[in-house]
Amino acid sequence: MASANIDNDDGPACPICLGQFNIPRQLPCAHSFCQSCLQSYISTKMENNSTLKQIECPLCKQVACPSRLDQPTCQWASLFPANTLLQSIMSKKSNDNRICDACNTEGVSVLAKCFCTVCEEALCDECLKGHRKQKMSKNHTVVTMDELLSNPQNVLKFADGFTCSEHGGQGIKFYCSDHKVSCCGTCSFLGHKTCANVIDLREDIPNVLKQCNVAKVIEDLKNVESHLKTFYEMTESNINTLESQVKGLADKIAEVRRKINEALDDLETRVKEEANRLYKEETVIRQEESHHCLSLMHAVKNSYAIFETVRKYGSESQKFLMTEKMTSQLSFYYTQIRGKFDSTDTVNLQLEFAPLVESILSQSFGDIGKLVTIKCANSFPLLCLQKPTKVCQVEKANVINVKVPDGTKPFYTGITFLSENRVMLADLNNSKCILLSSTYQFISSFTLSQEPWDMSVMDNEEVAVSLPEQKKVQIMSICDDRISPVRTITTKHPCYGIAYAGQNTIVITGKCGTDKYYWSLINMNGDVKSFHQFDCTDSYFNHVALDKDKTQVYVTSPGNNSLLGFDIDGKRQFTYSPDNLRFPSGVSVDWDDNIYVLGFNSHNIHQLSPDGSVLQVIQDGVPKNPRGIYFDKSKYLFYLTKVPDAGNLYVYHFK
Repeated sequence: MASANIDNDDGPACPICLGQFNIPRQLPCAHSFCQSCLQSYISTKMENNSTLKQIECPLCKQVACPSRLDQPTCQWASLFPANTLLQSIMSKKSNDNRICDACNTEGVSVLAKCFCTVCEEALCDECLKGHRKQKMSKNHTVVTMDELLSNPQNVLKFADGFTCSEHGGQGIKFYCSDHKVSCCGTCSFLGHKTCANVIDLREDIPNVLKQCNVAKVIEDLKNVESHLKTFYEMTESNINTLESQVKGLADKIAEVRRKINEALDDLETRVKEEANRLYKEETVIRQEESHHCLSLMHAVKNSYAIFETVRKYGSESQKFLMTEKMTSQLSFYYTQIRGKFDSTDTVNLQLEFAPLVESILSQSFGDIGKLVTIKCANSFPLLCLQKPTKVCQVEKANVINVKVPDGTKPFYTGITFLSENRVMLADLNNSKCILLSSTYQFISSFTLSQEPWDMSVMDNEEVAVSLPEQKKVQIMSICDDRISPVRTITTKHPCYGIAYAGQNTIVITGKCGTDKYYWSLINMNGDVKSFHQFDCTDSYFNHVALDKDKTQVYVTSPGNNSLLGFDIDGKRQFTYSPDNLRFPSGVSVDWDDNIYVLGFNSHNIHQLSPDGSVLQVIQDGVPKNPRGIYFDKSKYLFYLTKVPDAGNLYVYHFK
C-alpha cells in the first residue's frame, strides 16, 4: 500500500493537502495553510451553514474571523495575512514565485516583484504604481521580493513586532502574565488595565526572556513530532497487516475446504465479503487518522521551522512572543496525542471455526465459522508531556475579580466552561448566571428565580443550574452570547451538586431527610433513573463529580469528613476520610481522572487516584475555606472559590 513520505526534506508543508505551501495564509492561532486549501475548507463549512461569520482552525478549532465580512466568502482565505516568514523559509527549498496579494484578492494571479514592509503585502509592478499614488502609502518602505525572501532575517527585520488580530494589525507591545495573552495598546487599555502583571515588551523584555525556556520548547516540538510519527507508523503498519490478513483468509479457507468442501464454498463467499467490508471500513478510519497525524506533524514542523528561525534571527520581543505562542500550541498537540493513544485500537482479523465442524456438518450446513475482529489496545509507552498523570505540582497564577454590573457583591458557587474559552458563573448573592469572555470580561447575565448553587455544561451549549430551595434544576441555553431559559426540571428533594452524565441525564445531590443525603440520576423530564442515599450528620451541602467516561460518581459528605466513590449503578467503591480532610466541599476530576477534593475547614486540596488512593495533599497557596473547585481541561488549569470572598476566582496552573 502506498503511503505518504513523512521524512521528506522539502521544507514546511500545508497540514491540509500535505504538499508544499502555495501562498501560505496564517490564522490568529498561528497555524498556516495554502490559500486554496483554506478557501476549500471555508467553502465546505459554508455548505452546511450559509450564515457563517467566522471559521474554526482546521487543526486546533480556535475561532478565526476574516478582516472584512463584507467581502464574498469565496475571498475569505485571501483576507487572512500571508505568512511571509514561512514563505521566506520555503524560498530556500523552492523556486516558486510569490503572487501579488492585491491582484489575488480579485482572483487574478500575477507574479509579485516587491513587498511593502508597512502593509505586509506582496505587489506586482502595476499595483506598486497604484500604491505609490495613494497618499497614505506613498512613503511606505518597499523592498524587492528577492531582497525580502533571500534570508528569513530580512522578514523579521521588516516585521519588528507581531501584530494584533483583533485591532487592525496594531503591533504587539504588551504581555499580560495574569491572563497569559499578548496584546496591543488597545487590548491593554480595554481589557488589562486592572491587571497586576502587564509587561511592557519594549522595556521589560530582556529580563522576561531569560525566564523563557526556549530550548525546552524546541525539545517539546521535536518530541511531539516524534510521537506523532510513531503513531502514524503504527497506523500504517496496521493497515498493511489488515491487507495481508485479508489476502491470507482465502488460503486458510482453501486448506479447510479439502475436508468440508461444499460448506466452505459458502463460508468463503461470506467471509470474503465481510472481511473486505471490514477492511474498507477500518482502512477509511485509519487513513483518516493517518492523514490527521500527517496534518499535525506538518503543523509541528511548520511551528518548529518558524520558531527556529525566530530564535536565530528574531528580535528579543519576537522570541518571547513566539515562545508563548508555541507553548499554547503545545497544549493542543499534547491533547491530540493523549486522545489518540487513549482511544485508538489496533484491529486484527482472524478466522474462527466452530469447534466441532464435523458434528455440525452431519446435522446442518448452516454456520460453520465466522469472521472475528480482535481489537488490541496499543502498548506504545507514551511519555509524560508536562501534564500531570499522578502527583503534580500546582501554583496559584492570579486572583481574578469579576464584578457584576449594577449588582451587590457577588458570591460565585458554581463555574462551567463553554466554547471559545468562555466561562459561566453561578452568582448566589445576586441569583444570576454570569457569562464571561475568555479574558474574564462580562458579556451578559440572566436573573434566576432563586439562589443558584452549582452548574454543569451539557450538550449543545446548554447549562444545568441547581436551585435547591425551589427543588428545581434550571436548563439554560447560550446562543449569540445570550443566556436564555429552556426548561425547568422539578426534583423531589433539594438538589445542591450537579454534574452532566451524558445521554441527556444528570446526577444531582442533596438532602433527603434527617441526617440523610442522596445522589440521584435523572433525565431531562425529571424521571428518576436511580436513587441512592447515605448517612451524613451536621452537613448543609455536598458536591458531585464524574470521571470522563461517566461511569464513576464522586460525592462529598461534609458531615462525615469523607469523599464517597460509587460506580454509576450506586455500588460503593471507596470511602476516603483521613484526619486532615475536614468538612470536604468541592470535588472535581482532571484530564487523567485524578480526583481533587477540597477541605473547607482544613484549608487544603487532596489529590487522589481514580481508585481513591491519596497521591498528595496540597496546602501551600490554598486560601482559607475553599468552597468549590472546577477544572478547565482545555487549558490545564483549575479554579477555586472560597467563603467569603466577593467575586474572586483563584486560578491555579500546573508546573
